[in-house]
Amino acid sequence: MNVLLISATTVLAYLLGSIPTAVWYGQGFFGIDIRQFGSGNAGATNTFRVLGKRAGTIVMLVDVLKGYTAAILSTLLWHFDVITFNEVLTFKLVFGIVAVIGHLYPVFADFKGGKGVASLLGMILAIHPEMAAVCIGIFLLVVIASQYVSLGSMMAALAFPVLLLLRIFGEKESPLLIAFGFLIFVMVVLTHQKNIGRLLRGQESRTVLIRLRKKREE
Repeated sequence: MNVLLISATTVLAYLLGSIPTAVWYGQGFFGIDIRQFGSGNAGATNTFRVLGKRAGTIVMLVDVLKGYTAAILSTLLWHFDVITFNEVLTFKLVFGIVAVIGHLYPVFADFKGGKGVASLLGMILAIHPEMAAVCIGIFLLVVIASQYVSLGSMMAALAFPVLLLLRIFGEKESPLLIAFGFLIFVMVVLTHQKNIGRLLRGQESRTVLIRLRKKREE
C-alpha cells in the first residue's frame, strides 16, 4: 500500500469537497455572497431560495459531482494497483466523507460551507446507485408532502442504512456500509440542528417543488 499516494488522494478529496459552488456561483454571476442572504448557508437549498431554480440546480449538481468524484478516486487507486479490490469500498467511504467535510469546512471559503447533503448523495451514487435512487425518491416524496427540504434530507439519510438492513434488494449488504450509513444520518442531523429547532417551532422555511394551478372559474 502506497501511504504517500493515498494521503495525497485524501487531500485531493478534501479539496474537491472544498469547492464552494454556491459561493463562487453567487459571486461570479450575481455579485453577492450567498452566505449573506436567506439562511446564510452556502448550499443548494439556500441558492434555490435566494438565486432561483436555475442557480440552485447548477449548484446542487456540482455539489453532487464533488462527492461522486471523490468516492470514485478509490476505484482509480485500485485500477493502478495502489489498493486491493477488497479495500475499494472502504476508501470510497473515506474519500467521500472527507469530501463532505471539505464541503462543510471549505478551505477556499473561510471554512464556512453548506450542510453536505448533495455531496453525501454523490458519494452514495458512487457506492450504491440503486439505494441512492430510492433515497432520492423518499426525499422528493417527503418534500412534496411537507414542503420541508430539511425534513426530506433527514428522512432520506435515515432511510439509507435502515433499508440496507432490511435488504430491500435481496442481498446481504456490507456491515461497514450500514455502519457508515448511520454515521451519515447522525452527521445530517447534527448539521440540521437549527432546522430541527425551527421545525419544532413551526418556523422552518417551506419549499414548493410542485405548485398546483387553480382552474379559472368560468
